[in-house]
Amino acid sequence: MGDKTKIIIAIDGYSGCGKSTTAKLVADEIGYSYLDTGAMYRAVTLYFLDNHINITNDKMVDEALTKIKVEFRFNEKFKRSEIYLNGLRVQKDIRTMRVSQFVSEVSALAAVRKKMVELQQKIGKAGAVVMDGRDIGTTVFPQADLKIFMTADVKARAYRRQKELAKEGEVLSIEEIIQNLEKRDYVDMNRTESPLRQAEDAFVIDTTELTIDNQVQAVVRLYEKVVNK
Repeated sequence: MGDKTKIIIAIDGYSGCGKSTTAKLVADEIGYSYLDTGAMYRAVTLYFLDNHINITNDKMVDEALTKIKVEFRFNEKFKRSEIYLNGLRVQKDIRTMRVSQFVSEVSALAAVRKKMVELQQKIGKAGAVVMDGRDIGTTVFPQADLKIFMTADVKARAYRRQKELAKEGEVLSIEEIIQNLEKRDYVDMNRTESPLRQAEDAFVIDTTELTIDNQVQAVVRLYEKVVNK
């Protein structure tokens, strides 16, 4: 495993299960860096939308990807990493429903996944990192020392997402959000490239009835078991 205190923690699962929030807080608690892979795909989606990229046109997609630079920069004021697209901070822009409606389709593109997976592997290879997404434990880091798969009832996920959107000024009905989540689940699980699935050696955490603190502590306990073996 190398340095037992610098492992890779892979958290996969469905949208709205609390993966990103949990991963950030776990990273803070154990002194690790955090990589939001979902934000990377959202940034690419934002670029495609803003530049009217036809995702069925392979040549157009390939050309667009040569013009995209996705990076994380640490914000000293807020003590967090924020995502930048071609030099512009897009932390808020990528969380809109406009992006949510198309991110699964963009993420399913082989060329997009290849570019993002290579970047994720480059960033995370040193270890001491918590990464969340759809294919971290199966494709990006199948050798991850700790793999977790999060799931939750779709209604619980929808209510959480509704609150998140409301904070950003977007008001949507539960029905609209459920429809979006179910569509994303279907696309994520049935895409050809790196579909969403539970790794055989992943620990499953159902977050339907759990608070974020419960989720964080569940992951930290699993982390401690791994590093104290």
